[in-house]
Amino acid sequence: MSEKPEPRPYLSSYQDRHGQTRWRFRRAGKTTPIKGSPGDDEFEAAYQAAIEGREYKPAVVITMPGTAIPGSFRDAWRRAQRTPEWLSHDPATKDQNTRLATEFLKLLVVDGRPDVWGDMLVKDAKRRHIKGILAHFSATPHKAKHLLTTIRKMVYVALDEEWIEADPTWKMNYRPEYKGWRAWTDEERETFEARWPLGSTPRTAYGLALWLGNRRSDVARVKWDWFDFRRGIVTIKQKKGGKELVLPITPMLREIIEPLERKGEFVLITAYGEPFSEKSLTGRMADWTKSADMPKGCTMHGLRKSLGKLLAETGASTRQLMDTLGHDDIAHAELYSREAEQQRLARDAMTRLTKRVHRKKPIG
Repeated sequence: MSEKPEPRPYLSSYQDRHGQTRWRFRRAGKTTPIKGSPGDDEFEAAYQAAIEGREYKPAVVITMPGTAIPGSFRDAWRRAQRTPEWLSHDPATKDQNTRLATEFLKLLVVDGRPDVWGDMLVKDAKRRHIKGILAHFSATPHKAKHLLTTIRKMVYVALDEEWIEADPTWKMNYRPEYKGWRAWTDEERETFEARWPLGSTPRTAYGLALWLGNRRSDVARVKWDWFDFRRGIVTIKQKKGGKELVLPITPMLREIIEPLERKGEFVLITAYGEPFSEKSLTGRMADWTKSADMPKGCTMHGLRKSLGKLLAETGASTRQLMDTLGHDDIAHAELYSREAEQQRLARDAMTRLTKRVHRKKPIG
């Protein structure tokens, strides 16, 4: 037979409307609720404070910046940023991965609950969980693809630290169909050139993007000392990847450069004499194409695609495309080659068919 607990002065219990047992301390006409149940540390501390006539203040747990639960995804990400692989990345890649990692670490594990993936132990992450995370970003498939790469950096740390024995992302492939920004048509390029004359800022931005074939991050920072007109070359160190490209100064590129007045370090400058930012170039190109009554979709990156398309149509090899545009992934360069080859093969095949059909037609 169990002993009844000793009665406690001024303490009583009651049932709330949900049927839960609640406790309260009542003395001298004052009622103080006591959280928890007898025997709990917090309950006993609150009751003792009420007996002594003082206010109970529960301990506040403060999470210091940069702290992480050992073995958690946040811990893995912190360690990933100290690996040789991470240190070898270029700044643009680091920025992209950091943004994706930050978003992932703050992502709720279950909607409606406060738990986030940053505090979850890597060993508790299953394959179905990773697939669920990628499904969360299904509306932005290329973002999901890059996020998987970022999560893998944390998983590899967990493998190296022997927190886990198996990779939950093993052979997980997230490769959405690649379309990207479209190339400008010949008619669109002619329309833009008719609207913006040589020497104007819009035409300069357009010409640098088209005939250098580089990303907006490089177009925004083209400098005069990159050009060696005596040798007829321009040397570009790409911001993304840090690859150095040496390209010929073609007559088309020279046509863009020659009318410009050299006013400072950068070739492409604003009305205030300052270089454009990467993001501002995107917006300005949208304004310039709109002013030329052109359709939406004619972007800065589309001009890079235009050069790739033109090169492929004139017979450039995949290797030549990669070395001109600075691609590391052969799949990107092959997109141009396949499209140009398909058109050429189809044209040749239909030409042969047309000759055959026409030969069989009776004369007269």
